[in-house]
Amino acid sequence: QVQLVESGGGSVQPGESLTLSCAVSGLNLDLRAIGWFRQAPGKEREGVSCKSPTDGITWYHDSVKGRFTISRDNAKNLVYLHMNNLQPDDAGVYTCATVLCRSNAYYYSPHDYWGQGTQVTVSA
Repeated sequence: QVQLVESGGGSVQPGESLTLSCAVSGLNLDLRAIGWFRQAPGKEREGVSCKSPTDGITWYHDSVKGRFTISRDNAKNLVYLHMNNLQPDDAGVYTCATVLCRSNAYYYSPHDYWGQGTQVTVSA
């Protein structure tokens, strides 16, 4: 059974940092790209970042470039999203999922797997 479980969300003030974790089980992380998504209340879900399994390809949403970093530890079946200088517009439910990751885009299908999400709140 494939599971993706996010953790690390919380409530922070603008300018602070958080690191989210995505624990993956039931599939070989060496073979799968993982993406992070977020959804704020009243807004559509949007892709934030993704990272390919072994060739180092990463993609970031323009709004997080220079502030967020995605990393992965395949040996531990973990994928991280390091978020610095968080702003109120970064708030939402962050979810990880298996994706197809390219340097300029990401793709997913009904056959991909999703976690349940972790809440990030950014307010003064």
